[in-house]
Amino acid sequence: MGKSKTETELTYDSGSAILLVKGVGMTMKPEFSTVTSKGQLVIPAKLRRKHGIRKGTRVAITEDNQRLVLQPINKEFIESLCGSLRGGPSASEFLLKERRREFEIEERKIKNYRTRR
Repeated sequence: MGKSKTETELTYDSGSAILLVKGVGMTMKPEFSTVTSKGQLVIPAKLRRKHGIRKGTRVAITEDNQRLVLQPINKEFIESLCGSLRGGPSASEFLLKERRREFEIEERKIKNYRTRR
């Protein structure tokens, strides 16, 4: 099976641009910016305020079906992740089991070393 391409259609209505993304079910009014010669991009103030992006905010950039997705790594984003792994395997239990296993291996090595002497 090949990858399906998302069709995009840029439509202008009364002088304001509305970006319709078919097949995804979302409509966005785009904000535009230009990349500088240093590869820098200015995020419009309206979007910075809306998404809590301030000076020093780290932003994760990922690719998704030929699109670049920016995710501010801020307090709101971190809080949204709380509990997202609930119901899955416990990382602390896994680490404790792994440490016990490593300890047992080291104990056997010490025991074997002492019996050889």
